[in-house]
Amino acid sequence: MGAAVGKASEDLAGTPKTQAAARLACAEHALLQWNRSPGADSGIWDADAKYTNRGLLSAVDEVIILAEEDPFPVADSSADRRRLDSAVAVAVSRMVEEFMRVRVWDASQMRVAVDRLSLASSGASLMVFPSAGDRTSTASTGEELDSSDGSQSRASSSVPDEIAALMDGEFLDKLALIRPAGVSVLHEIAQRVVRADCTKDFLRAFANAPCDVLDSFLSILRVECSRRTTETVIKRWSTVTKLVEKAVVAMRRQLYVQSSGAFDGFRDEYLLTIAESRVLVLLKFADEFTTVTSHEKLLYILGMYEALSDAAPSLLLLFGGVRKQRVSERTHDILSKLADVVKTMVSGLMAKIQSDASCTRSAADGGVHPLTRYAMTSVELLAPHRTVLGLILASGGVDAPAGGAEAVTSFGSLVAELVAALERNLEEKSALIFADAGGSAHLFRANNVSFVLNRAADADVASLLGDEWAARRRSQLERHAESYADAFWGPVVACLKTTAGVSRKPGKALVKFNAAFKKTHGSQVCREVPDPALRAALRKNVSETVVPAYIAFLQKHPKLEKSVRYSGDDLAESLSELFEGEATDGRRC
Repeated sequence: MGAAVGKASEDLAGTPKTQAAARLACAEHALLQWNRSPGADSGIWDADAKYTNRGLLSAVDEVIILAEEDPFPVADSSADRRRLDSAVAVAVSRMVEEFMRVRVWDASQMRVAVDRLSLASSGASLMVFPSAGDRTSTASTGEELDSSDGSQSRASSSVPDEIAALMDGEFLDKLALIRPAGVSVLHEIAQRVVRADCTKDFLRAFANAPCDVLDSFLSILRVECSRRTTETVIKRWSTVTKLVEKAVVAMRRQLYVQSSGAFDGFRDEYLLTIAESRVLVLLKFADEFTTVTSHEKLLYILGMYEALSDAAPSLLLLFGGVRKQRVSERTHDILSKLADVVKTMVSGLMAKIQSDASCTRSAADGGVHPLTRYAMTSVELLAPHRTVLGLILASGGVDAPAGGAEAVTSFGSLVAELVAALERNLEEKSALIFADAGGSAHLFRANNVSFVLNRAADADVASLLGDEWAARRRSQLERHAESYADAFWGPVVACLKTTAGVSRKPGKALVKFNAAFKKTHGSQVCREVPDPALRAALRKNVSETVVPAYIAFLQKHPKLEKSVRYSGDDLAESLSELFEGEATDGRRC
């Protein structure tokens, strides 16, 4: 009898002490046996919210029910209690994993448009800044600019209808961005997490929750970014930021019309968390541009600053409370750093124009210096950004190079300093290239002053510089045009002098004039004066210097009529060929 009891006691010792413990053991076994195979659709639900393992869900439910029943008082069954607490933690962990797997958002209807947007945004780029060594005002990225106005060809930047529609927030509402089956799974998961009293673990998972809709937009930034030019990446960033803002609004509307359930209490937190995580990705992307320092990237950084400052109000409207403060502080920090970078680049641009030591054949021939083109192209490209650039410069200013103003604190003062630095540099170049300060020096100065005046007017910045500024340079232009005619063509006319003190017969004087005219005309006909108004003024000055004196000479010496090679009209016609940059027979000078 005693032996039988002993045997029964041993058998009892090897079994669960209570029914609850037995249930816990079975549930623990099911939970611990669950092990997903990498890449396989296993677990409780697959990515499309279909059941794949109801037994596992039953085990989770059993553990949660046991926790609600609380069959293991802490004082009496501490070991079983610890096992139950551990099982609850595992069950909630399984629920969180299921939450991370389920596909709630559907980007399939946007896929074609997003793919095309990736391609379109790589072709449609911002105006690029001229590179330091650029002599033709083309882009530093090597992309071609239209020769007529320096703007990039728009042939490849047309936006397809699908993309234009995608940028419309109302169009996003018409797309089915949400999977109702996925929302039903969220309700089931939320119900179990709440019953297990483990909502904190659930909330922490929101930051890493998948969202195909928003992530598909972020993918536009990631596609071959290493091969894209900086201005293209910034354009993509601006586009993606607008799309994310519009998409979050549409997603909220669609989420709130789904069937109600346990997840309703988490909807706001869930949506705002995934929105914040994507916005922080966008801000981190923008922050990477704060390490750029080359002044050749000034346009790009201004573009990023404008894109971020334009997007900030809409992005902040998505959030409230701590989130709004966090996003606002991060945005302000990046904008401040971008502003500092802009100031550094502005300083570098002024220094570049002040200290450039390049010398080219076009300058030696009296043409427009590449530095003049560079400086005024820079002004033209900066002009559309005058408002934001002015705000940045007003907050602290930028020291001007040596010989300049005390500080640059506005867009107008920046343009004035850029032109002043250019003029100081050109004056030094003129002294080095044209040591005798002859006609070529005057033509050089006239060409460059004219170019500055015209491009300032084209960029609509002349008004910022003032009427007095323009009047002084027009006066300079007139003086250089007159001095050119005197320097080059005065000696030609002097050949006709036969007055006292000049021992020259009229016939010999005419021969000497013809030779001098031919030589000077040949050297000047291929000089280039791009500005039609200046070209006409120079021709007029030369003609008024030469033709009347020649006609007067012929009238004074009528006996030379038979030996005259040129009539007055012939001279006038020949002088009308000056400054075309190419000989009449097509030969290059």
